[in-house]
Amino acid sequence: MVQLSRLGSRLALVAAAALLLGAGTVRVPPTPASAGVAGTTTGVEIVGGPRTGGIERVVEVLTRDVGLSLPPGTRVHVYATRKGFRRGLVKDAAMAENGADELAAFAIGIARPGRALLNGRLAGGGGGEWLRLVAHELTHVAQFELAGGEGRAEQWLAEGMAEHVAFQALERLDEGSLAMHRRVALVRVQRQPAFAHGRLDLSTLGSPRDFTLRHQREGSVETYHLTFLLADYLIERHGFGAMVEYFSRLKRQPSEAAFLSAFGDSIAAFETQALTHLRSVTAEARRN
Repeated sequence: MVQLSRLGSRLALVAAAALLLGAGTVRVPPTPASAGVAGTTTGVEIVGGPRTGGIERVVEVLTRDVGLSLPPGTRVHVYATRKGFRRGLVKDAAMAENGADELAAFAIGIARPGRALLNGRLAGGGGGEWLRLVAHELTHVAQFELAGGEGRAEQWLAEGMAEHVAFQALERLDEGSLAMHRRVALVRVQRQPAFAHGRLDLSTLGSPRDFTLRHQREGSVETYHLTFLLADYLIERHGFGAMVEYFSRLKRQPSEAAFLSAFGDSIAAFETQALTHLRSVTAEARRN
């Protein structure tokens, strides 16, 4: 849900604009802070020129190729400065002033039902990191739509699915490789403190607040790699459709029951299986 700056390599800010997504079309209304309309292509209106580029490409991949749905009127806000991002957290995400101060100090993106807010330093380049951020946060918006609200899913699974979808999108856009990211994750997850000590402790990654506290304590990069690998394992075993089913079931079931219905195991049983699996594949990665 909240994307954090990772080792100083995540996203450097761009033109303030609000992007309206509906029925697969991205519309960017002019605002006083915008740099002007750069032109239109295939029904997409862009304010601020190429600095907001790529969002419509990501939307097309998520909705047409991956099969996720974004609610009509979804908004993506891209802010020009950290100060602008902080103001947006208050104005556009209805966050309290003190919470916005805390979050703006380290976050690069946040999702809410029907909207994503991006502090996007890499948007000017329009490369893989920018596209990954857009895809990750819009996947959260799609998750909220499936679940009927935010905070209903296991946060480790919400983050893992969002990372997995982001790399699916990058691969389809010729900006990255899902297999390569899997190989990198298998190496870097070995530095995740809990995993390095032979455990996952998924119960303390289940809520948004607990997830934030743990990955700030144990390392953002390593913990996100862990969530990616957990989602990857579920998708390998059950298919991507089961992942979508889990989020859909959250409208009428609590998380534990939805997980059991979608994947056929309790979360505790999955945790045991996943730990065994990851220890095996990371050991193989070390040998290779």
